[in-house]
Amino acid sequence: MPMDTETYEALGLHLPLPPLPRKSKAGPWGVPEGDRQYNPCAEAFPDEHVPRGDVFHIREWSNSGVFPDSTRDISIYTPPNIKAGEAPSLAFFNDGHAYLDPAGPVRAAQVLDSLIHNEAIPATVGVFVNPGAERSFEYDSVTPAFVTFINDEILPIVENHIGQSLNTHPSSRLICGHSSGGICAFNAAWQSPEIFGLVLSHCGSYTNIRGGHHFPYLVRTTEPKPIKVIVQSGKDDLDFIMGSWPIANQDMAAALKFSGYEYRFVFGEGAHSLRHGGAIFADSLTWLLGGAG
Repeated sequence: MPMDTETYEALGLHLPLPPLPRKSKAGPWGVPEGDRQYNPCAEAFPDEHVPRGDVFHIREWSNSGVFPDSTRDISIYTPPNIKAGEAPSLAFFNDGHAYLDPAGPVRAAQVLDSLIHNEAIPATVGVFVNPGAERSFEYDSVTPAFVTFINDEILPIVENHIGQSLNTHPSSRLICGHSSGGICAFNAAWQSPEIFGLVLSHCGSYTNIRGGHHFPYLVRTTEPKPIKVIVQSGKDDLDFIMGSWPIANQDMAAALKFSGYEYRFVFGEGAHSLRHGGAIFADSLTWLLGGAG
């Protein structure tokens, strides 16, 4: 159940966040010590014969009514050889640039090329959306606003571009994100499981930023929702005034287990980065989307 506006403001969750620290116990965010063992998965390096999907970019899109006065880049991956009349699956990525970067830790388009070619997952359209300037407000708020933004404003653009409808079954729709984008992904499915039935959360911020620390309790005390979840974190994830990310993600995993969700918890030795998430990315998509269609 969404938090009402009065409660949200009474808790101070509408106020600007204090400055985030630039270092954690793992050292500078740019050089996560425990992450050196993690590299992009093998599927991020497809063979030359593997057909490549098309990536279409929309720069500085600013027509949102849900988040007015915001500007963001959008990229749409269309799988190769998509069939006319086919309703492809959907994989939506918060902080899209980080997941799409062809030289980054995930390399999502290359992985999608490999998995679709090998028939490990069905034909899947990838949607990569960057946040606006108010990233924390968009991602960390425990409200239905972001999933409304996706469903009402972004997906019509996607369907218009690919020239056909996306699969509407929740088991064919995945939402993914890292850090605040990770809790945003879970919250979107939690608020609207009829829209997203699959969640991939990397180092999710289930901490006291804008009320996200309530999620383990809500998961335990609410009738289970029909969503399938992967939660990933590491022992050197963030730990500062707003909470411990390793503990928060362990609490989320324990709550999902307690309530009987279909889930996986992957806990490693890394820090607050996408390196471990990238290393397990192909396996994650296969487990989540492999039964879609």
